[in-house]
Amino acid sequence: MHYDDLTGLRIALSDGVATVTLDHPPLNLMDGVLVPSLRGFVHRVRNDTSVRVIVFDSADPEFFSAHGDMGYLTEPDALSAATRAAIAAAEDAPVPEGMNILQVMSEEVRTLPQVTIGKLAGFARGAGNEFLMYLDMRFAAIGRSGQSQTEAMMGILPGGGGTVNMPRLVGRARALELVLGGELVDAELAERYGLVNRALPADELDGFVGDLAGRIARLRPEVVAAIKAAVNAVASPVPRAAYAVENDGLMTTMGPEVTQRAHDLLAAGIQTREGELDHERIVASV
Repeated sequence: MHYDDLTGLRIALSDGVATVTLDHPPLNLMDGVLVPSLRGFVHRVRNDTSVRVIVFDSADPEFFSAHGDMGYLTEPDALSAATRAAIAAAEDAPVPEGMNILQVMSEEVRTLPQVTIGKLAGFARGAGNEFLMYLDMRFAAIGRSGQSQTEAMMGILPGGGGTVNMPRLVGRARALELVLGGELVDAELAERYGLVNRALPADELDGFVGDLAGRIARLRPEVVAAIKAAVNAVASPVPRAAYAVENDGLMTTMGPEVTQRAHDLLAAGIQTREGELDHERIVASV
C-alpha cells in the first residue's frame, strides 16, 4: 500500500505501526487539502494488513490542528470544494444522506480495524479537536497541549461530529460546558474530564505512546480485532439520527451574520500564527 501522494501528511511505517504526522503549514488547518488526504489515508489503510496501530501526531510543535478553514464560512464554494475532494479521495466509500463529510470520516475512523491513537503536544481546536475525538485513544503533553471547541462563539456549532462525540467521552454536562463555554482545556483538565486518556510530562509523551503502540502492534491481529469488536459492542454506534440533528443544526445556524463574524475574526488575527496562539481571547472579544 502506498501513501506518499497524500499532501499534508507524512507517514512512517515500522513494525506494524503507522505514524501519521500532520505536516500542512502554517497551522495544519482542516481544509480542502488535509481533510481529503486524511480520508484517503483512512480508506487505504483499512485494508492494509501490515498496519495494526495508527498514531496521529503533528510536525508543528505548537499546533496539532488549529481548526477548520475559516474559508468555509467566508467563501461560498470552499466547503463544497473540500467536500468534493474528500469524496473523490475515497470514491467507492459511501457518503450517507444527511451527513457531512467530517461526520462520515468520524464513523470511518471509528470503525477502522486498526487501533488509533492521538498524540497531542500542541493546540487542537474546532475540527482539529473533533478529529482527535474520532480516535480510539488520546494522550496529551502537560504544559504544551490545549483543546477547545469555540464554534458557539462564532455563531455555529461543532458540526463535524463534535456535539455527538464529546458527550460520549466526557458526559452530557461537561460536553455542554466545553461546547457552550468554548474554554481552552489543558492536559490535566482534559484527563480529569475524560477528553484524553492520560496527561503526561511532555518529555515522556513520545516514549509512552511509542511503547504502547509497539505492545499493541505485537499482539496477534485477530486478538486486537476481537477485543476492539467486543468493546465496540458495549459502546454502541452513534445513531445516524444524531448526526442528522447535528448537521441540521450546523446548516441552520449558518447565515450572513456568521459570514460577517468570520470576516471580523480574520481581520482580528484568527488564522494567523500569532492570532491562533491567543485564539479563545480573540474569539470572545470580537
